[in-house]
Amino acid sequence: MKNYLDFEKEIKALEEEIDSLKSPFGSEGISEVDTDKIKITQQEINQKLKEIYANLNSWQKTQVARHEDRPKASYYIKKIFSQFTLLSGDRYFGDDKSVTAGFGLIENKSVLIIGQEKGEDLNSRIERNFGMMSPEGYRKCIRLMKLADRFKIPIISFIDTPGAYPGIGAEQRGQASAIANSIECCMSLTVPNISIIIGEGGSGGAIALASSNKVIMLENSIYSVISPEGCASILWRDPKKSLQAAEAMKLTAKDLLQLGIIDEVISEPLGGAHRDPEAIADEIKYSILKNLKSFENFSREEVYDHRKSKFLQIGRERGFNQSSNLDDKGLSYKETNYHRIRSHLDKNKLVYIGIGLVIIVGLVSLIY
Repeated sequence: MKNYLDFEKEIKALEEEIDSLKSPFGSEGISEVDTDKIKITQQEINQKLKEIYANLNSWQKTQVARHEDRPKASYYIKKIFSQFTLLSGDRYFGDDKSVTAGFGLIENKSVLIIGQEKGEDLNSRIERNFGMMSPEGYRKCIRLMKLADRFKIPIISFIDTPGAYPGIGAEQRGQASAIANSIECCMSLTVPNISIIIGEGGSGGAIALASSNKVIMLENSIYSVISPEGCASILWRDPKKSLQAAEAMKLTAKDLLQLGIIDEVISEPLGGAHRDPEAIADEIKYSILKNLKSFENFSREEVYDHRKSKFLQIGRERGFNQSSNLDDKGLSYKETNYHRIRSHLDKNKLVYIGIGLVIIVGLVSLIY
């Protein structure tokens, strides 16, 4: 049974019409299937989907990111990787079912795969705690990331969580410390790590595994420090203002790419990833291979510096580069030529405006 969102009511009616047209059993018994009518209706559905999904607001994209039928990490692991070997346990407390981790192959290249998993039905969602990881989940990931780093194996993470689990048991077992240590581990790796946000990227639960060389988002996924409902409840004491909060938070892939928070957006099939899972899996695989190839000639130190530079550039115009001074082996800030020229023009704009006016006055006097 398909699930539809509030803004897909017209699509639901048309698809129900197609289902009835495809059935040879009508009110008057067995009848001929009207293929022409089916084709026209399908074209109408495609047109409606194109119009609706081209004009989604931030709250509607949040709903799409949370769609029940949206492909989960387990689906992508099966479709993209081969010889996947599941590894479990943090060697301290237990195994967290909300995250799947293990080694596998992509085009005969070994990678570590980490996938936050929400589950497919009610029972699996309860078992996987709706994708909300506990401290043992983060510690499992840390253990495996260090193992991958030791053997020079790249890391691929699939992010899909509303946030880290906020239960009292998780807090007692050191939730905040586990998230902080996971971020530290991601940032200290000397192998490439690539994170793909396939649904929700919520709060520290997401960034604990998304502190990567490349952060990639699916077109209708979201990535934010808090959910729109939570933000609305805090700022306006009114969860109904989720749309206003979502727009202000800039949590969509398009907004985050413009802000420099993420590196790439993968376009989804018409109507969202849940309407053509195989197509989106192929697109993700292509992106992973492309980005892994871009790091092939990087040394371990260059991979590390690339990641540091990426995160230090967020919110500022300066990057993070190795010092060119041979006596100084540390790291320093380096401003790009574009930003240097732009900064000079901003500081001296009045001077240039004055010079421009003098030139204009001189030209006018020569003409007249």
